[in-house]
Amino acid sequence: MAPLDLEHFRRELQALRKDLLAAAELEDDSASPVELDQSRIGRLSRMDAMQGQAMSVEMKRRRQISLERITRALERIDEGDFGVCDECGEPIAVARLELDPAVVLCIGCATAAEKK
Repeated sequence: MAPLDLEHFRRELQALRKDLLAAAELEDDSASPVELDQSRIGRLSRMDAMQGQAMSVEMKRRRQISLERITRALERIDEGDFGVCDECGEPIAVARLELDPAVVLCIGCATAAEKK
């Protein structure tokens, strides 16, 4: 892959990482334990709070996975492996990388993995 392309993807990945980190900073205390004192909060309100807590925990988990994928993609750029399929070693289509610059499988290997 040409150096110009690598710099484009590096900037894309760095911007994605910056956005994810900013979102993490804005996260409120919705993942904090839910108060179970029934005198302070009604049953439905408590259920809403528990649902909000579960959603917050899941969002945090997904954000962490995305950050790990982005970090690995940036490492692959530095190592010279960016844009190469982890499975077959063939180049990953630029159009696929444009959609998800952290992708590690070509379309053929990704399709085969989904069928398993």
